[in-house]
Amino acid sequence: MNAAAVLDAARARGVMLAAAESCTGGLIMAALTAVPGSSDVVDRGFVTYSNAAKRDMLGVRQATLDAHGAVSEAVAAEMAAGALAQSQAGLAIAVTGIAGPGGSEHKPEGRVCFGLADAQDVVTQTVEFGAIGRDAVRAATVEHALAMVLARLRA
Repeated sequence: MNAAAVLDAARARGVMLAAAESCTGGLIMAALTAVPGSSDVVDRGFVTYSNAAKRDMLGVRQATLDAHGAVSEAVAAEMAAGALAQSQAGLAIAVTGIAGPGGSEHKPEGRVCFGLADAQDVVTQTVEFGAIGRDAVRAATVEHALAMVLARLRA
């Protein structure tokens, strides 16, 4: 995925972007801001690795964390909505997952949950990248997140 294409689409729509990242630790924002001129459509990023950060910075509810766990579509949705609410962005992407190593029977390594929020709604998706290694899961997560943002901007 070409971050420049995402930025061009955001410019064309007049939309500012935000990201809430857990397992990627800021890599989505790093990809976007690596492109010269990105400051006209990139508002801010939130690296919310801990549950406390998810609660404090994005308003993720403890009840949601307790009921679903940090790696869940419910938490990804609240992260995306929180990033939208706490920014000047018109579109926010959120990611939470298990990059590895590790995982469990119920939440395996390579599972990543995505949330995408704009003024109309929040959509979620879970992708099972598999136990392909921490760096590969994180890179695949960035690619998928950018693809989701681009698809929404072009819709």
